[in-house]
Order: sequence, then structure tokens, then C-alpha cells
Amino acid sequence: MSLLQMKDFARFYTGKKVLVTGHTGFKGSWLCIWLRELGAEVYGIALDPSTPRDNFGLSGIGEKMAADVRADIRDGARMQELFAEIQPEIVFHLAAQPLVRLSYEKPVETYETNVMGTVNILEAIRRTPSVRVAVMITTDKCYDNRETTRPYTETDPMGGYDPYSSSKGACELAIQSWRRSFFNPADYGVKHHVSLASARAGNVIGGGDWAQDRIIPDCIRALEGTGVIDIRSPHSVRPWQHVLEPLSGYLLLAMNMWHEPTKYCEGWNFGPEPSSVCTVWEVASELVRLYGKGSLRDISDPSAPHEAKLLMLDITKAKTRLNWAPRLNMQQCLDLVVDWYRRHTNGNVYDLCVEEVRLHSEIP
Repeated sequence: MSLLQMKDFARFYTGKKVLVTGHTGFKGSWLCIWLRELGAEVYGIALDPSTPRDNFGLSGIGEKMAADVRADIRDGARMQELFAEIQPEIVFHLAAQPLVRLSYEKPVETYETNVMGTVNILEAIRRTPSVRVAVMITTDKCYDNRETTRPYTETDPMGGYDPYSSSKGACELAIQSWRRSFFNPADYGVKHHVSLASARAGNVIGGGDWAQDRIIPDCIRALEGTGVIDIRSPHSVRPWQHVLEPLSGYLLLAMNMWHEPTKYCEGWNFGPEPSSVCTVWEVASELVRLYGKGSLRDISDPSAPHEAKLLMLDITKAKTRLNWAPRLNMQQCLDLVVDWYRRHTNGNVYDLCVEEVRLHSEIP
């Protein structure tokens, strides 16, 4: 993404009414901070943040938004009430149960939240005349992952081994169905005025994430404690990317959808370059090196619940049609991550996040 595109963001988002579901979460809080800095009128619908240390709470973004609402996306009637009150122009749907291992413990709740929650948001969009653009965020795990070395393209079939991944594949099928049934591009301007797309990102890392069973939060908690980092799947390969990378893609996609609503209403991959596809062990080892302390311990268990060992995304479509590309290599990504966790107790976290947004935007 060029500096010119970043200036286009500010011109476009200033004054827009933007609704973010899941705004108290890791990615959602960063997106709201960025949108506010762009001049948008930002509204949020979500449950409470997981911990007081989450980026949402530490940054104080909730106090800087037009509305910070607590509600459950599983409550379809409440979603329609809130959409009617807010009358958003642009919707970013991020609310979800986002953890693979938790989905084994709570498969029904995972499906209720991810699938029916998404359907409830789609229905709220359908019944709210103000909405013109909706970007539905799923995951790279929505694909029927055969764990081959070929990166997945947007036209590959949906699937998923575990309840989380399969629920996200089901979300993609629902989004596609609503697009064809109610928001068909062929009927735009006649039967509806909504451009609907989905976005699939890789393994997103960054400051302010304290979720369980994620590599960066697990590493930071270990470094704050014993210094020994337990690694469940040391050889698993993931498309790692800083949180600002996919967010820049979502923002760019929504802007393009607004201007050309029938051209971009489809699925999109926002992942890293192949050089940032590496193992869990490599990521944790570099984190230890940057911190200057800590050690790794392999606790892999053959009897543990299944988690994919290999997953990569093909981002050719976003590069060629959106002119989007990752700005950070793996080293720059981890440098920003460590910078946030080192500094978040020493000053204004909102300003720290804004600083990282600006640094990301200035990288050539």
C-alpha cells in the first residue's frame, strides 16, 4: 500500500459512519483506533474484552468512539435494533469465537457465535437501508486444508477439520448465499444497495493480544513468569502477519467497494509474503532473541486435539486487483510486536498504537 493510498484513506473515511462488530477484540480494537485517526464516526458492538490488559481497555478506544455497545451477535433481534439505531454506512464484521482449541471444548457455542452470529449480522445489514458496504472477516482456516505446499486461492473449496475452522468455512458459505440471494451484484441499484465481501487473513500477531493458546501472548506470559515457553506444535507452519497488514487490506477493500460496488464484492485473501511463512518454533525463537531472555520447551503431544500443521495463502488477487501488498517482513513484524509489549506499561497505549500505525504507513 502506497503513501498516496494512505492519504486516500483519510479523505474517504472522514465523516463515514462505520460499525465494527467485535471491536473489543484484538483486531477490532486496532481497527477502531485506525478508523478514528482517519476521521470516521466509529461505532462498536461486542461482548466485554477478555482481560483488562487487552488492547481495547489499555488504549481507551471505547471512550473515543461514537458508541461502545455491549451485545451478543447471537441475539438477532438485538442486532437489528442496534443497526436501526446506528444506521451505519460501512460494516466490518469481526465478532467471533476465534480459538481453535476452545472450539473443541465448546463446539456448539462456536457454531452459534460464528455461523448464526454472522447470519444475524447479514440479516441486520439486509434490513438497514443505510448500509452500503459490508466486509465480513473470516479466516485463512476457512479453506478445506489438505496441508499441501500450494497456497490457497479465493476459489478453493471451503472446509475445516476442527469446529472453529469448519464454522468459518460455513460462514463463507452463508456470506456467499446472502450475496447471491439478497445482495446480487446483478441487482445492485435496483433491488438493493449493498456491496458484500469476505476477507481471509493469516495468523495475525501484534501488541495487545492476551488470548489463550496463541503463540505471542503465550510467549509474553511465559517471559513475564518462568521464562520457559512451552511450544505445543513447534513444526507447524503459518502465514504470520502483523495486525496492521490485514487491517490495511480491509480498509482498502471497503473503500474500493464503495466506489465500485459490483467489482469487489467477493472473497479476498490478505496474507504475508512467502518469506514470512515460518514455523511456530522459529517465531518463538526470534521473540526470545529480541527480548534477550527466555527459553523454549517442546511439549508436543501426539494425542492432543488436531491442529493444522501447514497453511499458506495466495495473495495474488489482492496484489493485482486492489494494489495491496504486505509492507512488513517477518523481522519488522516481530520488532513492532516486541516494541508494543515492552512499552505498553510505560505510557499512553492509544498513542503507542497510533505511532505503530504511522510507522506501518511510512514503510516503503
